[in-house]
Amino acid sequence: MRTQVSRLAACQGLALVLAVAISACGPRGWERAAFLAKDEPCELGDIVVGGRVEPGARAVVVPTRKIAWQDTLGGEEAARPHVRARLAAWPARLTPEPRAFPDGDHAFIARLAQDTWRGLEAFTDREHALPVDNVQFGGSGDPAEVRVGDYTNVTSIGLRLIAIVAAHELAFVSTADAVNRINATLRTLARLETHADFFFNYYDTTSLERTSNLVSFVDQAWLTVGLMVARGAFPELASRLTPLIERGNWGLFYDANVRRMRHGYYVHLAAPSQYHYGMLYAESRLGSLIAIGKRDVPETHWFSMLRTLPPSCRWQTQIPANRTRKLVRGHAVAGGWYEWRDIRYVPSWGGSMFEALMPTLVLDERLYAANSLGRNGEAHAEVQRRFALEELGYPVWGMSPSRAPTVAGYGEYGVRPLGALGYGPGAVTPHAGALALAVTPRDAVANLRALALRYDSYGPYGFYDSVDPRTGAVARAYLALDQAMILIAAANYLHDGIIQRHFAADPIVRRVLPMLAAERFFE
Repeated sequence: MRTQVSRLAACQGLALVLAVAISACGPRGWERAAFLAKDEPCELGDIVVGGRVEPGARAVVVPTRKIAWQDTLGGEEAARPHVRARLAAWPARLTPEPRAFPDGDHAFIARLAQDTWRGLEAFTDREHALPVDNVQFGGSGDPAEVRVGDYTNVTSIGLRLIAIVAAHELAFVSTADAVNRINATLRTLARLETHADFFFNYYDTTSLERTSNLVSFVDQAWLTVGLMVARGAFPELASRLTPLIERGNWGLFYDANVRRMRHGYYVHLAAPSQYHYGMLYAESRLGSLIAIGKRDVPETHWFSMLRTLPPSCRWQTQIPANRTRKLVRGHAVAGGWYEWRDIRYVPSWGGSMFEALMPTLVLDERLYAANSLGRNGEAHAEVQRRFALEELGYPVWGMSPSRAPTVAGYGEYGVRPLGALGYGPGAVTPHAGALALAVTPRDAVANLRALALRYDSYGPYGFYDSVDPRTGAVARAYLALDQAMILIAAANYLHDGIIQRHFAADPIVRRVLPMLAAERFFE
């Protein structure tokens, strides 16, 4: 419990700068910031300054059954070994060891995928079939320093389902074993408290109590994505998966006045979040596609999100070029782009790889949105690489919010020119490098190999969470979200976009593919 409370407190303490609104602290709470202002103009009245957090995010949900269980064992610290014993497996050693890696690119990524899958399997609650959020190792390898974050987010549950599909496609598990694993997770989902047929943001993996008041738009989206991919991979599960996919009206999150999705809904306030996802180029775009594909919100929502901010927003990292109005499928859209060293791109908020490329784990944007999102993903990966190598002098690249290597907690890392506000540089995280496999595969493999060979960054279950190239410090932790991204990206690389193909075949997704193909960012 303490781990999650500390995490939420840290998230809530992050200052809001200008028009940033923090969402309710999902797996990347600070990364889920949205532009609050109306598109035109960027006026002082739209600006939020000074670390303000919306009231709904402050209330803590106490898992009373979990605390009672801990008390029977002597308290939270005394219960830690019992929490660890609930995990499906445990590594034979806790410290990195020298290891040889295969020479070929395909063999190297296959090795990474297999080690990563073993870790995802190990750090799953054996009774409830849910991934624990994180496992942190101390520097000495002393088991007493290990911390298990026995709570989970619904994004991690969704990626767990996709990871099982990836493991099956990679022949790590049989069809029967994969189906059994998915069924076990579905049985647990049936026991979880919900609101309006949507799941809450966080649950305790030991007691299954919800530990959040928020029904989160973007996290519910990733759970739904996982269910859709599993349905495509295992039609024999359709009768169990389809009701979970179809239930719930995504209009719960839609604000028709501004035609954007709210961050979520607070059940204890019986009110929606005050803040919206305003920028198109963010992880949340996948949830918007699902809501439109289910016909719960209109297509106009997609074209109401911001490609670039208006020039009146003088605080942004650069004023967009060619920000003119154009018509796309009958919708008026303000276009434009940023530019860095002759590379044009539509910005994200923070300039992180997570915002830019996480949706490509399931959606081949280069194929279905070739002249918009597809080209933009390639540009973001290229600027990430060149900025780290040329501007920062790093030998490796890929910056995204991750565990901080030298201090407790998380850091917001990104390439500032890629973001409207832009996070500062710092740690390099392997999940960012893995995401680039979808758009710049050769450079991505070389980068992952360099991370493995240059630093003590590769543990018993694949890459640890991040590295500081300036000092060589490593964040010796495994995060369910980040490890699942690595495995899924690897499966797509090794098997010709297999996860992306399952997703694109879903009837909900097929409805929105023509919409994606219509736009051209850089005309």
